[in-house]
Formats: sequence, structure tokens, C-alpha cells
Amino acid sequence: MLLMDMIAEIRRRHLVSKESISSIARDLRLSRPTVRKHCRTQREPVYRREKQPTPRLGAFQETLENWLRTERLLPKAQRRTARRLFEGLQVEGYRGAYDSVQRFVRRWKAAKSGPSLAHAFVPLAFAPGEVCQFDWSHEHVEINGVMQTIKVAHFRLTFSRQMFVVAYPRETQEMVFDAHNRAFEFFGGVPERMVYDNLKAVVETIFTGKERLFNRRFMVLANHYLFEPVACTPASGWEKGQVENQVGNIREWLFTPLARFVSFEALNEWLAIRCRELAARRHPVTPERSIADCFTQEQLSLRTIRAAFDGYVEHMVRVSSTCLVMLDRNRYSVPAEYAGRAVSLRSTATGVRIVADGAVIAEHVRRFGRDILVFDPWHYLPLLERKPGALRNGAPFREWDLPIAIQLVRDRILKQPRGDRGFVELLIMAREEGLEALQVACELVLEGNVVTAAVVMNEMRRLTSPAPPVVLNIPDMLKLQREPLADCGRYDHLREVSHVLH
Repeated sequence: MLLMDMIAEIRRRHLVSKESISSIARDLRLSRPTVRKHCRTQREPVYRREKQPTPRLGAFQETLENWLRTERLLPKAQRRTARRLFEGLQVEGYRGAYDSVQRFVRRWKAAKSGPSLAHAFVPLAFAPGEVCQFDWSHEHVEINGVMQTIKVAHFRLTFSRQMFVVAYPRETQEMVFDAHNRAFEFFGGVPERMVYDNLKAVVETIFTGKERLFNRRFMVLANHYLFEPVACTPASGWEKGQVENQVGNIREWLFTPLARFVSFEALNEWLAIRCRELAARRHPVTPERSIADCFTQEQLSLRTIRAAFDGYVEHMVRVSSTCLVMLDRNRYSVPAEYAGRAVSLRSTATGVRIVADGAVIAEHVRRFGRDILVFDPWHYLPLLERKPGALRNGAPFREWDLPIAIQLVRDRILKQPRGDRGFVELLIMAREEGLEALQVACELVLEGNVVTAAVVMNEMRRLTSPAPPVVLNIPDMLKLQREPLADCGRYDHLREVSHVLH
């Protein structure tokens, strides 16, 4: 195919310079009919075959069309591809190329389906405070020197384009609850509708169309904040296109190159700061305004937050004989008196609460990992009263982070006869009076030469005994005019009486 610049040269040499057809053909190594044709060409030539000949396929076209008509009625997953149809024709005796079959199948499907609208969309417009879109993404970061794949929750207000992102170790329902609390606090209010994928933490069952059975606990969150949840059509990411686009942008802007932080708390503080900084960019619809300006306008339309949602997920568990409950392959201690009982374990994004009889009986910072033991030594103190020897090798007490003075006193007391029982008695008293009183008593005892449990207990009692009564300033009008005098001689009279009685 000749380029347009060569056609222009042919026309210029023949029509302007009056060069012969033969000379031009010889010089450009073209045939004379080709040169003669292009001397009359004024438009760019189009070399496109109207219809590709398929001589070998001709005898099999009817068979191929019958297959296509039959399979068009089947579910999409059960229809054969052009490659499988080609293999089927080979069994029937077809010896032509695969390309001929592929082009025929493409033309046949296009004729039956009509013009494709797969990449055409209707532009959307949103009112302030009307819609917020939500999505998850996974990113790679380094937390405290360890490479981790983390989950990032994305929020996007559709009017102002204000974004908010927060990172978690995993993607669970309690993380969804915590992310909503953080996002609504960041935005300063709640939108009318929230748009989601059909993630399991939000949607339990997908029905026809837009009908969904939402997760019961998630609906408690929606009821608390009074927003309407909307779930997208499966595999239809364009229904929340803003946040889908945000996922790619955030990965480029914030997680490339590799982000390094000492903890998730530090990472999330930095992410919130960057979300505010990125709001200084121009708004895509109204370039004369920034995203931050539009966000200020949208905040006026957000519903005011009355109280944060208590975003826990509840599990009914039984306390083991070692006073432990399990969550995600990690174990947390419970007061010894609840051993063997069924309790409610309420997990949040950052903590674990154990509830029994309507009251919180234990609280721990949530740990992420596997086979981690989280102890509160005070939970095992009632057992030490019965078995004080467990103080030496009991797992809850081996890594007990006590003040230095208490550790020094403990080590010296345990070397004494019945020292384990003596130190347990100090701990029992410290449970009532406070660990700070025991620490001060130990510091005072270490200044002397005698370090025993009895001496430490005396110091604690002295420190915690009630203060002497304050001397009152009595007004003169209430004072005695004649104060009684001490007269020990009165007791001599009693001796005389006693003698008479005998």
C-alpha cells in the first residue's frame, strides 16, 4: 500500500514537472498502471477488503451457523468459544484456517447482537451529601521492619470527590465497622446513601436485580447512622466508578515507592494527613474550585453524628480450664472464676472484650498473628491463693512486667522459706490497695537491711492507713469554761468499795 506522501510525489512529478509515467514508474520501482491510477488520486486510498473470501469454510458455514444458533440459547458459561467450534469443524472434515472460523463467528455474533454499548456510559451527577462509595484494596507496606500485605478501606464522597483511606491487617466485619466510624468522623457527618460491592460483611444473599439480604449486624450500623445501603450489580464496577478509580490512584500516590512505618497507628495518621493534602487538587467537574472547597460545601449537607457506633462482632465461646478464650488462633485470659463457663467475646478492630452476665469481665488489646498468648496476671490471682507454688513457673507470671523495685523484692522473698506464699499475700493486698502502694513499700524496704514479706506488708499498711484526724479550730463560744482536770485519786475510792464487798 502506497503512503499518501508517495502519491503526492507521483502527482507532483507528472502534473507539475511533466515527467512521463514510464520515468516515474522506473524511478519509484512501481508498475505503470499503479502510477497512472495514482495520478488521478486526490483522497487517501483505503485498502480494505469488503468481504474476506473463505473458500474452504463455505461448505461448513451452514453447520457452523446451526451450532451458533443452538448455543445462543444456552448460558454463557456453556457456549463454545471460536477455538472449540474450530476443533469441532475439524472433526467434521474442515481443513481451513482458524482465522476464517474466528472472523465468521465474530461477524455472526455482531449481526445478532446489534451495535455494542459495552463501553458507553451515562454521565452521573450527585447532590452534596447524597452518596458515598466504599471499596477495599490490598497494598504492600513495611510495618516495623516486616513486609506485609494490608487491606485498605476506601471512601469517596461523590459530589466533592473528597477521599478517606484507612489501613488494617485484614478485611473483616469489625474492620468495616471501625472504618465507617473513622470515615464519618473525618468527613464530619454521614451521607444519605452508601454504595458497596457485594462483600460478605455487608451482603448475605444476592437476589434478582437490586434486591439484597443485608447482614444483620451491618444493618445495625446502618440503623445507627441512618444511611441507606446500596449494593452494586455483581461484576459492575462502573456503578461505583469514582472509588474504583481512586483505588488505582491511591496505590500510585501513596504506596509507590514502598511505604515504611513503625505501626498501623502511624500509617493511618499519615494517610489521613495525605487525604487532606490531596484535597488541594482541582475538582474534575468544576476546575475553578478545589476539592477542599467543594468538600466544605458538602459538609453542610451531611447528617450530624450523635455518637460513634460500637462496632464489635460477637462470638459465644467457652472459657478453658486454663482461663483462656480463643479468637483467630490467639488466646486471651479471663478471670479464673469464669473457667468452664460460656461467655461472650466481642472483637473490634483494636480490642477484645469478654462479657458475662451483662458486664465486661476482661479487656485486651487485639493481637494479629497466630498462637499468641495474651495474659493478665491478675486474672490468676485467686488460683495463687490456693496454689502459691505456681508463682514460680506459671506462664502468666514469667513475663509479668512489674516495676523494678517489686521485681527485686520478689526475687529476694522467693529465696526465703514459704516466700512464694508471702509474696502472694503482698499481691492480694496490692489488688485492693493498688500496685503503686506496693511499689513504694518495696522501694522503702530496699533502703534497709531486712527484706521480708512481713516488713513490706507493714510498710504498705502504714502507707495506706487512714490519715490522722485533722485538728479542728473550735470557736470560743463552743469551748468549755471549766475544763475537767485529771484526778487519779478518784480510783482510790473504788479500791475501798471493792474491799468492803469482799
